[in-house]
Amino acid sequence: MSHSPATPSNTATQRLLKAARMLFAISAMAGTLAAQAAPRTEPKPDWSTHDMPSQKGRIVLVTGGTSGMGYEDALALTRAGAEVIIAARNAERGREAIANIKQAVPEARVQFETLANLQSVRDLANRLQGRLPRLDVLINNAAIMSPPVRGVSADGYEMQLATNYLGHFALTGLLMPLLRKSDDGRVVSLSSIAAGRAILNFDDLQAERHYDPFAAYSQSKLAILKWSIELQQRSDAAGWGIRSIAAHPGVAVTELIARGPGLDSQFGKQWAVERDRYHSAAQGALPTLYAGTALEAVGGAYYGPTGDNEKRGPLGFAKMPPAAADRSNSATLWQLSERLTGVTYR
Repeated sequence: MSHSPATPSNTATQRLLKAARMLFAISAMAGTLAAQAAPRTEPKPDWSTHDMPSQKGRIVLVTGGTSGMGYEDALALTRAGAEVIIAARNAERGREAIANIKQAVPEARVQFETLANLQSVRDLANRLQGRLPRLDVLINNAAIMSPPVRGVSADGYEMQLATNYLGHFALTGLLMPLLRKSDDGRVVSLSSIAAGRAILNFDDLQAERHYDPFAAYSQSKLAILKWSIELQQRSDAAGWGIRSIAAHPGVAVTELIARGPGLDSQFGKQWAVERDRYHSAAQGALPTLYAGTALEAVGGAYYGPTGDNEKRGPLGFAKMPPAAADRSNSATLWQLSERLTGVTYR
């Protein structure tokens, strides 16, 4: 096979293209290294909502904000002056949440949007694109925990993976244009200490062959933690200017147990004995609120309580599970998530 000789102009062009690619790669790497090397200021251990900077003029979306920690997020953010959108499944509970918030904060700017399957995620993103100038903070909070029987979403995916992870992956990707319009766009995603006991089982990700309620829950929370870290890496490399931060509440007293394994289950009975030792929903919300509002919050970081094996205690940097820090399969997870949701990030 013969080859045409390279002309001087072609050679010069090739060199310029090669140099440009190298500069891009070096710039992306420098951004990532700079983010990793940025000072990691420890949060005040007794940080509370009284330490939150004013959120006046900020627009925040909270998924699963009708109860538990999501409700506490919405309440605290409206008190701080933010315009808050609560997105959740149940419209009646949404109306109740908004009424309660407005009773506590008469001047609150808060509204409800329905969020259920992937089509509703797309519909919500389209509505917000049409009416919001930007989105400053997206709090990916909605979750279900360990239902005893395997369920599937309207899109046919295992319910915990769909609710806790895939819906948030899709929503964040679709809202990326609005987040990039913010001067300080943040994506705060809720993981769990359960992620430390999880693996990503790509051979049976949907638990079709074997369903273990808690293993499926743990896997979904590992997935959202790994994705949160990967999102920060990609934001740095592509210049999206987004802070992606993960948080977990430790063990907080919410409705997850009652709505998941049930209070009559072995898990629920043990929980009933121990629940007085743990955080209230308002305390459990603090790592999320810190990540979403504190000037010192670090992109790519993971915040949570630091006492009693991170089940409760002062706010600080949470321990990163080795499976979450391992990036060897992060690209695989991202590509699979794009395929399952039909959403790519731009």
